[in-house]
Amino acid sequence: MRGRKSPLFVSMISKEKVIELANERIDELDNGSYLVDVKISSANSILVEIDGIKNSVSVNDCISVSRNIEHNLDREKCDFELKVSSPGLDQPFKVRQQYVKNIGRTVKVVLKSHGSVEGKLVKVEDDFIVLNWEEKERIEGKKKKVLVEKSAQVNFNDIKETKVVITFK
Repeated sequence: MRGRKSPLFVSMISKEKVIELANERIDELDNGSYLVDVKISSANSILVEIDGIKNSVSVNDCISVSRNIEHNLDREKCDFELKVSSPGLDQPFKVRQQYVKNIGRTVKVVLKSHGSVEGKLVKVEDDFIVLNWEEKERIEGKKKKVLVEKSAQVNFNDIKETKVVITFK
């Protein structure tokens, strides 16, 4: 084993450094993109997820962020695999900006305590979100159930997971 690095002593890449480099390029792009998540495996496989507040992030945005990270990390010191992409539509929200981006869409919010709430995301504040939906209810004096507007305010602290409800209409 003399002269060769043991695979047990692989140098780890700093997550903070990757976040710094990703945000540096995102700020330069100045197009409403934002960092969603950074994951680094023990084998230095780096996954960077970015999204856009108004639109989905473009392939060129991903390439630009990838190049900035790749050109500023030293492969001689530490080899790595890098993937920059947008989060999948079926993935749970990870940052507040994803809630803002999806105002007007139907989401399913799984609560930490129990149960879930599904409705149209209509408002995002610092500490909570507001959902609206319609439900059929029996109203006194009416024979048939009637659609009634419902609303719920959900604190971010009470949310376990939120996903967009994908429908094909």
